[in-house]
Amino acid sequence: MSSMWREASRAREEVNGFVRRMVNLPRSIIGSFSRAIGHTHGRRNQTLQPNFIAYPQEPTIIQEEWAFLASYEQQYGSIHPFFYACRFMEVLKMAEDDHKFVFLYLHSPDHPFTPAFCRETLGSELVVQFLDANFVCWGTLANRGEGLQMSATLRPASFPFCAVVASAPGNSLAVLQQMEGPISPAQLVEILQRTVEEQGPAFGISRAKEEERISADRRLREEQDTAYLASLQLDKEKERLKKLALEDRVPKHVEASNKAKNEKIRQNPTKESATIREKPQNKTTNNQDKSSQVTQILIRFPNGERREQGFLATDKIHSVYRYIDSLNFPGIGSYKLISSFPRRVYGADQMNVTLKDAGLHPKATLFLELV
Repeated sequence: MSSMWREASRAREEVNGFVRRMVNLPRSIIGSFSRAIGHTHGRRNQTLQPNFIAYPQEPTIIQEEWAFLASYEQQYGSIHPFFYACRFMEVLKMAEDDHKFVFLYLHSPDHPFTPAFCRETLGSELVVQFLDANFVCWGTLANRGEGLQMSATLRPASFPFCAVVASAPGNSLAVLQQMEGPISPAQLVEILQRTVEEQGPAFGISRAKEEERISADRRLREEQDTAYLASLQLDKEKERLKKLALEDRVPKHVEASNKAKNEKIRQNPTKESATIREKPQNKTTNNQDKSSQVTQILIRFPNGERREQGFLATDKIHSVYRYIDSLNFPGIGSYKLISSFPRRVYGADQMNVTLKDAGLHPKATLFLELV
């Protein structure tokens, strides 16, 4: 096996380099995507730029990609990058919206290099975490459907075949990097990292990620402020009702005594008045503590659907599962939730762990993976 790696490495040095080329997307891929749009109820954007394809609100799950995932997991297990089971054009649009590149993998099950690549490279925790955090991944069988068309377009010289791609004007595809033949996890991550660093600024990836982070932080602060104000208003209302109830129960002579005491404090503001002034400050601190316990969870589904929901930091993992079950999405049977970079699985043994103890506070993204 070591001689195989060395031979493949020499071949990559000869043919790969840093590939920058443009290829025209097959008309059948563009046409099938347009037909899929015609059967949806809406679009994200009514005004379309001339070099982009319209994108349906709910990406269309297609049989070829489910066949790829099923055969892959049956042979190599469920530890792999999060491959979206939808059309290639939809993945391009998702990557554009997320300010990321697409990691494309053409799977050739019968090629002799494929088993080692899937088990040792795509199954590596290092590769899985890096890809899930920095790319939108799409895998497909190289001899079926859109995979066959992409093979004819990209013309791989060997398998396994991976590429870093991005959408380009005129229904074309920018191939920023491609890897052919066996490659180790460390080599793959190094090539991908260098591609993002060198090509990201030209496509606005680095700048867009920073703007997205700033926007997410601002949105979280606004949500926490809203939660704080709501909590403060609720406490005020409880205090008012409590005060009314006490006034109804206070005897007349006690009420007169309290009035005399308040008059004494007004004429001689000493330690008692200082104590009174401290109480609202303590109450404000308590409400700020409540607002800081809001946890925002973004849930991403295999077909590209996203849902964001707020929880308390003290809520447990099973609260997230209950929320997903309440959505009643078709085709969602048994599943597990995973996070990326670092990759963690939140399954049955994590159900009673709080979101804060699970490392998901104050915000996190979870992927829903079917089992």
